[in-house]
Amino acid sequence: GTKSKEQSIRAINSVMSRLAIHGIDLGEKEPEIEVQNMVASVNLKGVINLEKCARILPKSMYEPEQFPALIYRSDSPAVMLVFGSGKLVCTGNKTEEDIFRAVASLHCILEEKWLISYN
Repeated sequence: GTKSKEQSIRAINSVMSRLAIHGIDLGEKEPEIEVQNMVASVNLKGVINLEKCARILPKSMYEPEQFPALIYRSDSPAVMLVFGSGKLVCTGNKTEEDIFRAVASLHCILEEKWLISYN
């Protein structure tokens, strides 16, 4: 993975150059590059009650004996891994704006339902 679309383009061009050096011709066409998935790591700087989240949040799944995070499927395409430490991994988005919207929405829900506490 890369940190930006620009880095992705550079990486693709580098791979294409290396393939050409080894005699693999991909043609003269420029590759069509499309962002399929963006992933973000977020720290909400609070403690999240995952047991309570699992009971209250729709479209969530928490099986601590299998995996330490709650899996939350938002109304957007985003899927988030929510850890009790207040950290999240947000995936399934195509733009940074989608990520910000999904994280802000979950953060509001956590605060409104008293599922997150701050020290």
